Amino acid sequence: MRENTHPVTLFTGQWADLPFEEVARLAAEWGYDGLEIAASGDHLDLERADQDPAYVRSRLDILDRHGLKVFAISNHLTGQAVCDDPIDFRHRAIVRPSTWGDGDPEGVRQRAAEDMKRAARVARMLGVDVVVGFTGSKIWPYVAQFPPVPAEVIEDGYEDFARRWNPILDVFDREGVRFAHEVHPSEIAYDYWSSIRALEAVEHREAFGFNWDPSHMMWQNIDPVGFIWDFKERIYHVDCKDTRMRPPNGRAGVLGSHLPWGDPRRGWDFVSTGHGDVPWEDAFRALHAIGYTGPISIEWEDAGMDRLRGAAEAVTFVRSLLWERPETSFDSAFSNQERS
Repeated sequence: MRENTHPVTLFTGQWADLPFEEVARLAAEWGYDGLEIAASGDHLDLERADQDPAYVRSRLDILDRHGLKVFAISNHLTGQAVCDDPIDFRHRAIVRPSTWGDGDPEGVRQRAAEDMKRAARVARMLGVDVVVGFTGSKIWPYVAQFPPVPAEVIEDGYEDFARRWNPILDVFDREGVRFAHEVHPSEIAYDYWSSIRALEAVEHREAFGFNWDPSHMMWQNIDPVGFIWDFKERIYHVDCKDTRMRPPNGRAGVLGSHLPWGDPRRGWDFVSTGHGDVPWEDAFRALHAIGYTGPISIEWEDAGMDRLRGAAEAVTFVRSLLWERPETSFDSAFSNQERS
């Protein structure tokens, strides 16, 4: 039997309250091949890793003990602070104290940018060639376009993104690592057309691509399968998170109405992979069609299901869709029939 080319991994971002060794133990018990390690909690301290090869080795040793590998690392939270305006209490809650510093907004952005460069170096030390994350956005607060926003303000937002991220991507290029931006509301690329503009802003440089996460596309009415095909040269990583859409009732809108996760009045919710409306089979067929052979990483978010159950179920669900592909065309047999 041919070996499946897609390792199935667990994204550790939602598990940062647990020690790294415990997450590795659980993932191994559930049958994961490896981890997408988030630079959160004690899972991966980028500053320490950048300075101490023994610390890097300690992360790999933990994985080895549990028969796991690392295929990508995540620096989502720090990436958010690179372009965001304003920088405020929300960022203080998610970035490391060394990045927050004295809280001066531009200082936070600059330190966040340095940490993204650090992520590229650490990825290379770990033998990884993809860093997944966010970019932040100077212009996301203007998404409603009211009060009216001049076109030049939006254009300046993309220029600001390029100005701040091109030096980061230079380091990625030097390290032979690619950045997989998660297309997500509150980022510079949050839907189809903003993804086009983000690529244009950095002149389509190879270091910048996308982390395909369909959950954020679903509630925005973006075709997640079509996105795979249209950006087939830029799908650098895959995160599996699901979204459950509730039937339209004339009350629940796509913006969530400031209602908490899991509130039945919402029009949609994130759910554990396999329990929502993402067309997973079509998506995996499309990933195969574009030649994607990288990791399939499961990201657990579900306000109505315990994560221990969700993560264990999800790996089984995903593996059920990673079947062996035919070696020949299904209709090739017709051409081999003996002619009468």
